[in-house]
Amino acid sequence: DTQVRFVKSALWYHGYARPELHQLPADGSTGSRELLLAFSWLLHRLGLLEQLLARNRVKTGDETSVCTCEDNLPNSQEGTTEAAPEGGLEDRVDVRYLQWLNGRLRFQWRSLHAQHQEQCKLLHKIHLFTSGSHMDQSLGHFSVTETDLVRQPENYKQLLQLLESETMQLEAFLEWKQLEPVYWQWMETVLDNMAEEGNLCESQDAHVEKRRLPEVTSSCPWADNLTGQMDRLSRDLMALQDQLQQLITQRKAAWWEKVMAREELQKEGFSATARKIRESVKLKLRDLSSLHSPKQNEMHGSYRLVLRNKHPATKMGFGQSVSKEPVSAVSATEVIRELQMREASLQRELEQLREECRQRLEKIAEGLEGVICISP
Repeated sequence: DTQVRFVKSALWYHGYARPELHQLPADGSTGSRELLLAFSWLLHRLGLLEQLLARNRVKTGDETSVCTCEDNLPNSQEGTTEAAPEGGLEDRVDVRYLQWLNGRLRFQWRSLHAQHQEQCKLLHKIHLFTSGSHMDQSLGHFSVTETDLVRQPENYKQLLQLLESETMQLEAFLEWKQLEPVYWQWMETVLDNMAEEGNLCESQDAHVEKRRLPEVTSSCPWADNLTGQMDRLSRDLMALQDQLQQLITQRKAAWWEKVMAREELQKEGFSATARKIRESVKLKLRDLSSLHSPKQNEMHGSYRLVLRNKHPATKMGFGQSVSKEPVSAVSATEVIRELQMREASLQRELEQLREECRQRLEKIAEGLEGVICISP
């Protein structure tokens, strides 16, 4: 049961919200075809096989993951307000427990950061001490795996087995790519059969209602379906219009409150407020300019760590100098600069959200009589 619930939650998290799958029993007795559809959806939507190959790849060099892309939610998760089936937190959650979890998470994060810094220091020592020993001129130094093989040559058998296993996986992936069109043709037949079964069930459920229809409409069943769809669309449009009207009214009321508050400001206070607004506008324009800049600056993927000397003309091993860096090379200085800009932007957004929360709390506290609120 736990495994079935985990699979349902994971598929829901990735955007697969087919109700027939989430309504399956927890004992796993039925639903093989629904699992087949979900597996096919993962293959098509997430690139499951490619991700597995990338995760199981044997890394002989010292690599690190770099990502300076914007964090955008998938389209399937935007505007979703439904709760996950058979899961979620309880209605009542103790705030102290959440604070304890937050403190524990921050402590583990700091410990992980300290371990990562120590790993970077040791990695730098290995690259520095083995400088000039590599045959490849573009590298010039050994990686951790290569250094371990030099110190313990008997470990090369295990590395060879891993490389052979990866080769077998790549060969299987190439064979799958050749047979993939056959698989998707088969899935089309599965979907057609499920659609026919669904239409048959709907026709059986609506058979009694169709008997009650007048003789004029019974000769044109498509007209009834079209009329029902038009009625549903009209109701949806009316509901959206009402929601839009409520939103407009709320926005107008909020703007009028802001206008009245600005009129009550004094002249010197108004100048200071205007100065703050100009500064915030400049920061937002700077963020927009960086956001709409060409996507060539966005870096994403795994990069090999290579120690570069400040003087590229310095002689390396075997009497050769370091060759020029490849086109796909990324400097650590560029990555640090991009991350610092992202950090500053997120910090400004955090301060803005904190100020909005503080103002809301102040408005709520004004309406409480006989209560003194002390900020932490």
